[in-house]
Amino acid sequence: MSFLVEKTNGKARAGRLKLAHGEVPTPIFMPVGTYGTVKAMTPRELESLGARIVLGNTYHLWLRPGLEVIAAHGGLHRLMNWPHPILTDSGGFQVFSLQTLSKLTDEGVTFRSPIDGSPRHLTPEVSMEIQRTLGSDIVMAFDHCPPGDAERAVVEDAMARTTRWAERCLSVRLNPGQLRFGIVQGGVDVELRLEHIGELGALAFDGFALGGFSVGEPIPEMYRVLDAVADRLPADRPRYLMGVGTPEDLLTAIGAGVDMFDCVLPTRNARNGQLFTSLGKLTISHARYRDDLAPLDPACGCETCRGYTRAYLRHLHACKEILFARLATLHNLTFYLELVRGARRAIFEGRYDEFAGVTRARLQSDHF
Repeated sequence: MSFLVEKTNGKARAGRLKLAHGEVPTPIFMPVGTYGTVKAMTPRELESLGARIVLGNTYHLWLRPGLEVIAAHGGLHRLMNWPHPILTDSGGFQVFSLQTLSKLTDEGVTFRSPIDGSPRHLTPEVSMEIQRTLGSDIVMAFDHCPPGDAERAVVEDAMARTTRWAERCLSVRLNPGQLRFGIVQGGVDVELRLEHIGELGALAFDGFALGGFSVGEPIPEMYRVLDAVADRLPADRPRYLMGVGTPEDLLTAIGAGVDMFDCVLPTRNARNGQLFTSLGKLTISHARYRDDLAPLDPACGCETCRGYTRAYLRHLHACKEILFARLATLHNLTFYLELVRGARRAIFEGRYDEFAGVTRARLQSDHF
């Protein structure tokens, strides 16, 4: 269990994170497996794409299948048949996303299950105990994530609560080999972000995340703050940007010094018919693809692009065939994973800014 920065290029850095279930090269994108599965993909398919770490959702797995079922399997790795590293969030994001179903206090969050209405009480201690049962390689501290448009007083309150909860999280014993990351809040106020980095950086976390982004704030504001604060996180530990984002977001954040990412965008957009390609975004439902015999992305070597035409993919999407979701997801995840692999290569070659600029221009192309 160690993290080594192997190369830097400006603020961008390439590293290697050794975890209980294997090594992870960084920068890395983590496919999201909310319920213990990355939608439409088998674990072996994820391996073939180059995925080496996935994300699970503490809150949702707690509700179902429940801890008894997960414990009976010996943990989340065996439950989902994934032998590589897993990061689990803490349930803190649900404090933000399920505000109408919950009540927040300094003790924790009380809410009614959206599944069966049963009362649930999630605290920093409970979150750590759930993740201990899950057996994830990286355990996230329980935090309070305020809305992107929250007033300064609300953001400061969330920061203070997150710090108190972080200290409580550290008091709970985990399994041998599990790492624990703290989460920095502070909204889009650079001063508050740096203040919170100072508070959490003094605590014994194995890595640090930037939370509270992509929750309603303007994207240029997120970029401004990332550039000012990401490289101020402890340099000897992994840096993780939670729930972000688009390919352009990843390019910007890597350039600011971030190592790890997760987002539902590539899998969700795939199911909805939006594909990421080297020529820009492609919406497969458009009529222009009805007779298009070209591959989805001529520059991509994934199974989807090697074997199927745009016309066939449009047909599958129009017919709501399950195969479309699988082929589209496979392609989008390939795109994201190749993006971070390309970024890693560029950092080693000392040309990250050039790589990011060329890639960003292609992403913004109006080819389609």
